[in-house]
Amino acid sequence: MLDTVAPSPDIDALMNDIGRKAKAAARPLGFASTEAKNKALNAMADAILANKDHILAENAKDLKDVAGTDMLASFVDRLTLTDKRIAEMAEGIRAIAALKDPVGEVIAAWERPNGLKIERVRTPLGVIGVIFESRPNVTADAGALCLKAGNAVILRCGSDSRRSSRAIHACLVQGLKAAGLPEHAIHLVPTTDRAAVGAMLRGLDGAIDVIVPRGGKSLVARVQNEARVPVFAHLEGLCHIYVDASADLGMAKEIVVNAKMRRTGICGAVETILVDSAVAKSHLRPLLEALAGAGCEIRGSAAVVQAMPGAKAATEEDWSTEYLDAIVSVAVVDGISGAIEHIQTYSSNHTEAVIADDPDVVQRFFTEVDSAILLHNASTQFADGGEFGMGAEIGIATGKMHARGPVGVEQLTSFKYRVHGTGQTRP
Repeated sequence: MLDTVAPSPDIDALMNDIGRKAKAAARPLGFASTEAKNKALNAMADAILANKDHILAENAKDLKDVAGTDMLASFVDRLTLTDKRIAEMAEGIRAIAALKDPVGEVIAAWERPNGLKIERVRTPLGVIGVIFESRPNVTADAGALCLKAGNAVILRCGSDSRRSSRAIHACLVQGLKAAGLPEHAIHLVPTTDRAAVGAMLRGLDGAIDVIVPRGGKSLVARVQNEARVPVFAHLEGLCHIYVDASADLGMAKEIVVNAKMRRTGICGAVETILVDSAVAKSHLRPLLEALAGAGCEIRGSAAVVQAMPGAKAATEEDWSTEYLDAIVSVAVVDGISGAIEHIQTYSSNHTEAVIADDPDVVQRFFTEVDSAILLHNASTQFADGGEFGMGAEIGIATGKMHARGPVGVEQLTSFKYRVHGTGQTRP
């Protein structure tokens, strides 16, 4: 947990120096060539693979530190690196390198009656501050995405992942140097002092242009309450699946088990399943048995407890809990109207899914549910920038301003207007 800490003069001086260096690095990055950025990214991926053993050894030290603590299993899972996860990390960086460079892209163009030609063009945001907990892979994802979008980034990891993140960051710096790009373009805060977070939230004397929090509810709440710069909020993933009367039961069973049990500790894991009362007799028990058979604890409404021996009665708190564990809440609702009402009441506006064959139900779900990601006949675990073809993501933004949904390279840009004239003056 990153608690509020009184500012420290030494920490403020350290952090403001980091801010100045990042801001200085952001300028040349803003017009760096695509070739240079891609060269750096591919060199980063090579360095991560070449230093795999060192990264794993440092990760083992981080894991040893949390062994025997009360850290949730889901957080330990996020902290853990393996050969496969490191390979995926490198692959994700290469995927980012293969993406189209967003900087300089003409988003729109038009001509006015007076002959002025106007273009809206993508530009970098500048310096991005990323504050995260437990996930050392965010070091690579955020560093690579920000670089591709022409931004400098200041990374502040949690103390639990400090060694792993430091080892990964060293590989990113190798990549920057190999391409002749400023090494301060990706900066990892070298202290675990929590006052460093407060300094970032104050903006580092104007150096930081936007903050991205990636962590638990308390971290995000603190960032939203204290930040003096814009925030791309990544709220908890209170994800829902609605199983409609028109749903294919076999498909529904496969989807709900995958959405809950593939990885229970990620923000796209489903936390509440809603079943249409019209098919409660035919669909409810098989769905519950499939979940229980996969090792999932079920907490449900009265109809659910009656249908499934062993299910626990859900409390009001259950409907607004992100379990990040092999636990799911289940309710029987009155059709699509009941599902939408439940989602509107309890959702964090992250990701919701509908399983249905009725196009009218799907259309209404897509129209009336206002979450960042909506899926039809697919697992909520697809709520991921990599699965969206973005290479990776910094997070899933649940707000409504600027970025929403997976925050990839395009979402890490702003825009400016270029206006071409032939001597026009305004009357």
